[in-house]
Amino acid sequence: MPFVNTDINEVINRKRSNDPAFQKAWDDSREEYRLIGEMVSLRKEKKMTQGELAELTGSKQQVISRIEKRENSPSLKTVCNILNALGYELKIVKRSEGRYL
Repeated sequence: MPFVNTDINEVINRKRSNDPAFQKAWDDSREEYRLIGEMVSLRKEKKMTQGELAELTGSKQQVISRIEKRENSPSLKTVCNILNALGYELKIVKRSEGRYL
């Protein structure tokens, strides 16, 4: 059986166009993935290991790893603890564009 090439972006865009529930779930997950990606970048910029970050936050290294691999969604408290350990804080700001739920 031969392999079939699939353009995953095309599949996702088609599904988003035809399924409002999928579109909402997909769009909501993008912001979470972006935030986690930024936290990973900040940790790496500081040349900090997952173990060191875990120690500073009172978590286990495996918890940090699972968050960074997007295997589980961290609680708001965990996100704030991670950002605090990296020297950052979470702020809520009004969007300049009108994308509301």
